[in-house]
Amino acid sequence: MEQEKAIIIENLTKLYGKHVGVRNLNLTVNKGEIMGFLGPNGAGKTTTIRSSLALISKTAGKITIFGMDSHRDSVEIRKKMGYLPGDFGLISSVKVRSYIKYLLSLSNYPSTKKMTSLAERLELDIDRKTNELSKGNKQKVGIVQALMADQDLIIMDEPTAGLDPLMQQEFYRILREEQKQGKTIFMASHNLAEVEKVCDRVAIIREGHLEVVEKIQSLQEKTGKVLEVEFSDAISVDEFQIRGVSEIQEDDGKLTLTIHENLDDVIEAVSRHRILNMNLRTYSLEQLFLKYYTEENRKRGVA
Repeated sequence: MEQEKAIIIENLTKLYGKHVGVRNLNLTVNKGEIMGFLGPNGAGKTTTIRSSLALISKTAGKITIFGMDSHRDSVEIRKKMGYLPGDFGLISSVKVRSYIKYLLSLSNYPSTKKMTSLAERLELDIDRKTNELSKGNKQKVGIVQALMADQDLIIMDEPTAGLDPLMQQEFYRILREEQKQGKTIFMASHNLAEVEKVCDRVAIIREGHLEVVEKIQSLQEKTGKVLEVEFSDAISVDEFQIRGVSEIQEDDGKLTLTIHENLDDVIEAVSRHRILNMNLRTYSLEQLFLKYYTEENRKRGVA
């Protein structure tokens, strides 16, 4: 049975004069999923979001949200969604509590309970004035206002910008709880590791073109984790020819390999030697693009 769609974007094109914001972009977001929208800065993520919300006009294409036209029915759509823009700003010199209560009053959600709970979990002091807040705390205000009215759809543009790692983890927990309550979340990011942590699927955009839409599990199987190890004794690359391991490189005792599966076997092989340094990390966004473009060029017969 096909999943019900929260957002359907068909052939979206946005031009800024001769510059392409996005071109012929097609994307659907299923109800109840956390969808990551991944790409480097300037790739077209914000243009897609702002076009979808009728904050800017589109050059061509059609966008529906909960079955309603994104431009014609924008007021009705806003009643069902929360939004955190990438350039979220605050009115200066007002108490945070007063500011977010005012924003809450514009919705149909009467209770301040969720607002207060979110602020506490994010360690946001809502009795401070907006001009006294750090960048991270300003971002927390943005997160609270996007989630506090308990809407069905949450759209966020780079939501963890300025948050420290502990607050990022708490934010991810909040998103998962929202999803369990049936909410749909569309989240733009340039951080692959972040998207992997919390999203069900990811759409990857580059230079205004949608390159791929994948389930996170499928994406992880294609990319894997990168292990970097520096040894103090001699090693042989053959030792690491293990099923699920690829892209093995060795340079003067420094080993780099990509692990898709059988991590335990790799760690066992590494542990037979004296280790100076070791780092396990996710693919970088740049590596991910390079991998996809290399594969695509190979299919096309391009050198």
